[in-house]
Amino acid sequence: MEHLDTLRALGLFDARVPRYTSYPTAPVFSPDVGSGFQADALAALDPAQPVSVYLHIPFCERLCWFCACRTQGTQTLSPVESYIGTLEAELALVAKTIPAGLRMGRLHWGGGTPTILPPHLIHRLAGAVKAAIPPADGWEFSVEIDPTMVDRAKIDALAAEGMNRASIGIQDFDPEVQAAIGREQPYDITRACVDDLRAAGITSLNCDLVYGLPHQTDARIADTVAKVLTLAPERIALFGYAHVPWVAKRQKLIDENALPGDVARHRLSELAAAQFCAAGFEPIGIDHFARPGDELALAKDQGRLRRNFQGYTADSCATLIGLGASSISRLPAGYVQNAAATAAYIQRIEAGQLAGARGHVMSADDLMRADAIEMLMCEFAIDRAALRARYGDLTASLDRDLAQITARFGALVTLDAQTLTLLPEGRALTRIVASALDAHMPDGVRFSRAS
Repeated sequence: MEHLDTLRALGLFDARVPRYTSYPTAPVFSPDVGSGFQADALAALDPAQPVSVYLHIPFCERLCWFCACRTQGTQTLSPVESYIGTLEAELALVAKTIPAGLRMGRLHWGGGTPTILPPHLIHRLAGAVKAAIPPADGWEFSVEIDPTMVDRAKIDALAAEGMNRASIGIQDFDPEVQAAIGREQPYDITRACVDDLRAAGITSLNCDLVYGLPHQTDARIADTVAKVLTLAPERIALFGYAHVPWVAKRQKLIDENALPGDVARHRLSELAAAQFCAAGFEPIGIDHFARPGDELALAKDQGRLRRNFQGYTADSCATLIGLGASSISRLPAGYVQNAAATAAYIQRIEAGQLAGARGHVMSADDLMRADAIEMLMCEFAIDRAALRARYGDLTASLDRDLAQITARFGALVTLDAQTLTLLPEGRALTRIVASALDAHMPDGVRFSRAS
């Protein structure tokens, strides 16, 4: 209890801070950085360096109440098919802008529900992406899959187009929890989906779980983890539920009185993590787990772990090109986000321009702090020597921040000339420690809770 009191005193249950899937974070982006910057940055890419591509499908047949993603409901395929046409037009614009010979090292389809697409639209969209940015040798194609919105024909179509990794949303298997978040998904449907994925040759499977949901208890999350283990995934993402009804209006349908309290929520995450580790998974960063030998575990062991908008990754591509409404591109010179509203995104593409609507141009200080924060989020340590080698005298301002972190977090961190290390007993505070390095914390923005 004494350790929990220390974490509480340092803000674990009170602080609201970014998840640091990017630095600076998206609320900092400015409308002064848009499609012009996007075009210049894309044209300046090195064709010898493969890029990652993220493609956003913002449609769902049902809108789960817990979700804060940019999505919209539809009961027909008409708006989906129209949107695919817009994506094809965006891809044509990107293809005319990027240098000849550029290749795609990674492709990820997210949403929304990418598996809302029937087989013919899967083939059509995949063909358009490959025509615009051909795959590099050994490329990876991953897709977010809703087991209630997929069948063997869709899985076979995705596999035929090269899908070799799948991520399925589960959240929680308990019926009462599912009813409270508007996402009914029986175990047998999920099991059938996994069986179909394995039969189609998918050898890398990720399962998304969420702790801190209404009506979750120790026994219920333990039962969910036990069921997930029977699916034999290679990776697990265990996210804390972010209750942000001021951002995601659908979350107002969730009974706040049914949400677990601070200590109970923290215990849920600890219990689930311990259960996965006991089953042989390696902890990856603050909220992922992987089987030994999985690429993510190897990246961690070899110091190659990265963090991007999907969480932890072994992706070595320096550039991420975002396609579709609200997608964010990470480019060598900075970030740019497409128009967030689907209608605004479509309007920009139909006008014959790239869809970038807001972004941020990286300064040298931004690049340094982005590196430091990514080190902390991935390795729980900041390599001061490596930063000095890259950024020279600029690290003096960061050194002051590291000294302040040591004073604030005391025995939970160690600091010497080479490294700042966040000790295991302090890792629940990782996002809070990272926020102490953030030179762009925006006023008036309410982030998700740190716990």
